[in-house]
Amino acid sequence: MTGLTGSLSSIGVALVVCGAGYSIAKLSARAMDNMARQPEMGAKIQTVMIIAAALIEGIALFAAVICLVVR
Repeated sequence: MTGLTGSLSSIGVALVVCGAGYSIAKLSARAMDNMARQPEMGAKIQTVMIIAAALIEGIALFAAVICLVVR
């Protein structure tokens, strides 16, 4: 049973990392698109993008830790 739990937690960590990477990539693409459309709002969009990326990374780290603790 330990082997199954270990492999499932590894799959969970992999899904968390892939999800976080996809989310940050999508966020960055949308932010760059919006900055190209409204250059005067670039600084505000960049600030919000960095804060959102930090929150996504924090949630991903929390989820990865939970997956590894369950092991």
